[in-house]
Amino acid sequence: MQKIVTIVGARPQFIKSLPVSNQIRKSFREVLVHTGQHYDNNMSAVFFEEMGIPEPDYNLGVGSGTQAGQTAQMLERIERVLLDEKPDTLLIYGDTNSTLAGALAASKLHVPIAHVEAGLRSFDKKMPEEVNRIVADHVSEYLFCPTQTAVDNLKNEGITEGVELVGDVMYDAALHFGAIADSKSDILDKLGVAAGDYLLATIHRSSNTDIVDNLKVLLEVLVESGQSIVFPVHPRTRKVVNESGLQKIIDGSKVRLTDPVGYIDFLKLEKNAAKILTDSGGVQKEAFFFAVPCITLRDTTEWVETVESGWNVLVHVDKELILRKISDFAPTGTPAQLFGDGKAAQYIAERLTT
Repeated sequence: MQKIVTIVGARPQFIKSLPVSNQIRKSFREVLVHTGQHYDNNMSAVFFEEMGIPEPDYNLGVGSGTQAGQTAQMLERIERVLLDEKPDTLLIYGDTNSTLAGALAASKLHVPIAHVEAGLRSFDKKMPEEVNRIVADHVSEYLFCPTQTAVDNLKNEGITEGVELVGDVMYDAALHFGAIADSKSDILDKLGVAAGDYLLATIHRSSNTDIVDNLKVLLEVLVESGQSIVFPVHPRTRKVVNESGLQKIIDGSKVRLTDPVGYIDFLKLEKNAAKILTDSGGVQKEAFFFAVPCITLRDTTEWVETVESGWNVLVHVDKELILRKISDFAPTGTPAQLFGDGKAAQYIAERLTT
């Protein structure tokens, strides 16, 4: 039986990996490697537990660090795994430092690489994720694209061989676990909020957390909106809030800071929010899947389809614009089916076996 080494390290990758792992384990031996990029229990272990993700065969325990330092540690440790395991293929997801390190390690050892979510581009190289995804695409043999736009992006860069339009594995997961969230999650009752009566916010991108003035503006916007807002706080964001004294902006407001929540609970919060404010690529998509208006706290996005469809708007850190969109952004109709038919994982597994 052929062997696939799968690299994951961050919360969105855990979600993406489950439907694919379920499919590829029918035909391959999968060795699951967790780099430890997300190591907080609420950002890591809880996902493996509640989603039934197979336990990692390796946990590299890299943890946080600078972009270069974190990637270097991952690169060295992934190389050791590849030398020991001698896989037929390396499978990577998305655009994190774990993705980049896996791609570089496998490329230098001449291990064929399969990249899930290939072809995404924000055209903003100030984002570390943009550099990661470009490098990963250019060294991959299998490029599994979630949308036609992604296919077109690769073609524009001269990449046509090995490119497959399969749909989005996050859509696979959202369909399955969204139904479970409807019936099993009690997060709304726990937080004391009613469906449609709150906004959901997430902020974690380095452009919004490492630049304290940007984070300050965004917290002020949430408070000044006067809306009831549920804000599960990423550990990186929580650290900046605590160290920079920004908590006082929130105190006494209708903004409720919580610890990160599990995937099932988060889907329930997304599906029942009046609007979502986020700088997360995955959350932009899930908002689209569930027909919830999304206000993206960035000036670029790799998910341009969500903007072009009218269900997502880019606002960056423009206070007046964000407040206006909180008030009046109200797309109508039903989002088009742009992310496949919910069988992306099946198509990926089939392609890898041929």
